[in-house]
Amino acid sequence: MDVDALFPADLPEPAYWEEQFPQRELPDGAKVTRLGPSPTGFIHIGGIYVGMIDRDIASNTGGVYLVRVEDTDQSREVEGALEQFARGFAYFGIESDEDAGHGSYGPYLQSQREQIYLSFVRHLLRQGKAYLCFATKEELAETTQRQQAAKVPSGYYGRWAIWRDAPVADVEAKLAEGAAYVVRFRAPDGADGQRASFVDAIRGRLEHEANRNDAVILKSSDQSPRLPTYHFAHAVDDHLMRVNLVIRGDEWISSVPLHQQLFAALEFEPIEYAHIAPLMKQIPGGKRKLSKRKDPEAGVDFYIGEGFPAEVVLYYLRGLANGRLAEIPLPEALQAPIHLDQCGVAGPLVDLVKLEDISANHIATLTGQQIFDAVRVWATAYDPELVTVLDNSPELALRALAVERDGVENPRKDLRKWSDFRPEYGFFFPELFTPLTGPTDERLAGLNVAPDVTTAFASELIAGYEHLDDPQAWFAQIRDLAVKQGFAPNAKEYKKAPEAFPGSIREASQLVRVAITGSTRSPDLHATTQALGAPETLRRLQGLLGS
Repeated sequence: MDVDALFPADLPEPAYWEEQFPQRELPDGAKVTRLGPSPTGFIHIGGIYVGMIDRDIASNTGGVYLVRVEDTDQSREVEGALEQFARGFAYFGIESDEDAGHGSYGPYLQSQREQIYLSFVRHLLRQGKAYLCFATKEELAETTQRQQAAKVPSGYYGRWAIWRDAPVADVEAKLAEGAAYVVRFRAPDGADGQRASFVDAIRGRLEHEANRNDAVILKSSDQSPRLPTYHFAHAVDDHLMRVNLVIRGDEWISSVPLHQQLFAALEFEPIEYAHIAPLMKQIPGGKRKLSKRKDPEAGVDFYIGEGFPAEVVLYYLRGLANGRLAEIPLPEALQAPIHLDQCGVAGPLVDLVKLEDISANHIATLTGQQIFDAVRVWATAYDPELVTVLDNSPELALRALAVERDGVENPRKDLRKWSDFRPEYGFFFPELFTPLTGPTDERLAGLNVAPDVTTAFASELIAGYEHLDDPQAWFAQIRDLAVKQGFAPNAKEYKKAPEAFPGSIREASQLVRVAITGSTRSPDLHATTQALGAPETLRRLQGLLGS
């Protein structure tokens, strides 16, 4: 059989590609790492996790980190996935040294590397290390049924590999009739029952059952472009891109024996592997892998959309990778190197409550201007109305952020992410605040103050209101008026005879709080009124009267 007749006449030899992509000139010990996202779905936070480690290891060894899009399964490609990859990498600041936009070892999309793969497939076919297989789906299904009946491992191997040693005449006859075929790798003889071992950069020496299957390395001949399977593409691409450390999920451990065989058959130098434990989620009775299908927090867009500061998420992920990094301050942890030998072999738990606590603590260290700028950037994409409000009242926004933050030992930690700004601080802005509609407004219902009492109290407060700088003096006017209006001077007196009072000073104060903030819970009320100013404070108090 003329193998060369199956391929384009001008297809280069493997040596051509070796010359096109020479060994990189890097310092001793430099690691060339890669991330291979697939556009069959949006990127998982685990992809950012691994990419972060890839980026860190490459940077700290003087190496190179590249992103190669593994898009050989084009039938399952999701529209917008590539743009989402770029958005996620940019947000978290883990852009690659090389990718589809730049780099001299590309193309960095596997769908654009057809000629490269065909050169190496032809090379294996010429050497008898691969062969054509015309088995139909029906035949493969029947083989599986027979294997199950015989209680032997399923797969395409040994006597079950019906085209492995087929007569040349049979192969040529199939080609003559135009039958579609795949190309399979010829697993080494005697692999069945053998063991393969390798040293993992995280887990140490591992041993696994050797690969016995004649894996498909080139997909069906009736497809265009002719693309390889993941296993073959991985071997060729990592070799030609001169990758020397592959960091990937531990679900690929079982594939290492096949990859070892492919590297040996292609006469490539073997690559070091580091298999990362997957990110996990706590569930009743145990834990499971974080799932994009089940868990919103598995998707990268969740963190961007909610407005978690990128540096906080990276700090948290670095702590999951190396526990020691969770014990040091954020700025130091972001600069400290990640060590593969300190990565655990059990999947770390993603705890959103803990992440929010870390984020709140970090945001509490930022200046009002830093928060303002970050919220505005986030809102540009996710809350356009808020952008307009911020642009109209930047000074008010900074005054609001200063309440219980500036000049205090323990600043407020009410912001855990940028999407919290509207619910926590929106009431400061007249455009976002809905004044009370009168003494029967439902927001006052929990205070149990009679409408006529509310009206009398509010009327006198508004008539004599003084916008005082001193907090004690400012509150004294509310307290004195409340007592004058018949409210109990303190909770103790009110508890003794609740029927004798319309409420205590607490209820009177809460009337003012709800009128000004819309809620019974808010930042320091005096500081809030100082941020709002006298005219706006009086306008809101007027809501107690419904006018």
